[in-house]
Amino acid sequence: MGLMGALPARFRRERVLIVGCGDVGQRAAAVLGAGRRLTLRALTSSPDRRAELRARGITPLLGNLDDARGLARLAGLATRVLHLAPPPSGEPVDWRLDPRTRGLVRALMLRSLPSTLVYGSTSGVYGDQQGRWVSEATPVAPLTPRAWRRVDAEATVHWLGRASGVRTTALRIPGIYAVDRDGGTPRARLMRGTPVLQTEDDVFTNHIHADDLARACALALWRARPQRNVNVSDDTEMKMGDYFDFAADLYGLPRPPRVPRAEASERLQPMALSFMSESRRLHNQRMKHELGLRLRYPTVREGLEA
Repeated sequence: MGLMGALPARFRRERVLIVGCGDVGQRAAAVLGAGRRLTLRALTSSPDRRAELRARGITPLLGNLDDARGLARLAGLATRVLHLAPPPSGEPVDWRLDPRTRGLVRALMLRSLPSTLVYGSTSGVYGDQQGRWVSEATPVAPLTPRAWRRVDAEATVHWLGRASGVRTTALRIPGIYAVDRDGGTPRARLMRGTPVLQTEDDVFTNHIHADDLARACALALWRARPQRNVNVSDDTEMKMGDYFDFAADLYGLPRPPRVPRAEASERLQPMALSFMSESRRLHNQRMKHELGLRLRYPTVREGLEA
């Protein structure tokens, strides 16, 4: 009998670790749990979430990405890792770096590396492309500290891949939406009457339904090519104002007021304004052809109407 036949079943199973098991992580866990016999674990910094995770078939591991010594316990635990935790949002020593991803990679290197590491990045790494189509070959051009930190995280993940042979993937993710996701639709913003840009100033925006994103995460753990970046976006080709107009009509709410960019800069919070300062359209052929993802919600029209 071969070695694998002699091992207990628990050692023959794939062991998937989810780091950052929020809404998308839990959806990805449901996809993974339904499709394969594997052990699911999730790192959580909140003791209060342990019962919730166990109820979803996920073994909670209490820990914190900001605690380097505690992270060492993750070494050798997983055969595949899905990293969805965001970089710090405060003001670290160097705002261009993501110490959390660096700490996680250092911990994984301590003992038997996973075969794959999938990182949930952002399409914000491309910066403002003035409405042009963007593929994964487009050079990054981050404009905000949070996008710079994502660029650093991607580089850290791919460094691990080149140095060790771990198959690494960075999923470049745009706006995530879903009707059953907290803040996952434009309804609250429309009810506040928050303005959008007038047509001549408006920007292209990109979307992915949370369920399609979860499926992309699960597929990437097995199908993604080594050291690869993948845009995970649906087929929507719509400017931001048109998106909010469509949602307003769907919900039976007033369409948002349209204002010039100069007025928007006075009325909107910096975070909201930053999203109105970047315009791009994402190519998603790599997602479809390499990951083999068939979108359940091809555009926001199907996603919001569902």
